[in-house]
Amino acid sequence: MKKIFASVLVGAMCFSFAGSTFANGMDMKHSVDEVVGTPYKWGGTTVKGFDCSGFILYVFNQYNVDLPRTSKAQAQKGTKIAQKDLLPGDLVFFNTNGRDISHAGIYIGNGQFAHSSSSKGVRISKLTENYYEKRYVTARRVVSKEAYSEMSNKEH
Repeated sequence: MKKIFASVLVGAMCFSFAGSTFANGMDMKHSVDEVVGTPYKWGGTTVKGFDCSGFILYVFNQYNVDLPRTSKAQAQKGTKIAQKDLLPGDLVFFNTNGRDISHAGIYIGNGQFAHSSSSKGVRISKLTENYYEKRYVTARRVVSKEAYSEMSNKEH
C-alpha cells in the first residue's frame, strides 16, 4: 500500500511540476513558431509587434522566467555559454550598432536562432550567416539544462 501511495504521490508531483513549467502545455519551439512573421516594432512586447528583447520576454514569460527588458541587460543574466555549447533555449547576443550588445535571439538548435529582425520581424536565422557571424558577442543560459531540455523537447 505504501508503494502505491508513493507512486501516486510522485506521479502527482511530476504532473504538477510539468503544468507549472510549460505554460498551457506549450513547448518553446511551439511558442516561437506561433509568432514567426510577427512584425518588428521598436519597444514592442506583444503579438502586435516585437523588438528583439521584447520577443525574448514574450517567449520566456510563458515559462515564468523573469528577464530584464533590454538585450544589453539580458546579456548579464544567467551563465555565460561558449557558442559550441549552445542548447535550444540559450540566449544569443550580437553587436549590430558597432558600440555594444544591441540585438538578441533565442537559440533553437542546428545552428539557428529565433529573433525579431528590424527589417523582417520575427524569423529564424543561422548563426553562420555572414551578418550574424561577424556580430556575435556572447550567449547566456538563463535556466537549467534540464528545464531547457523539457521546454524544447515536449511533444504535443
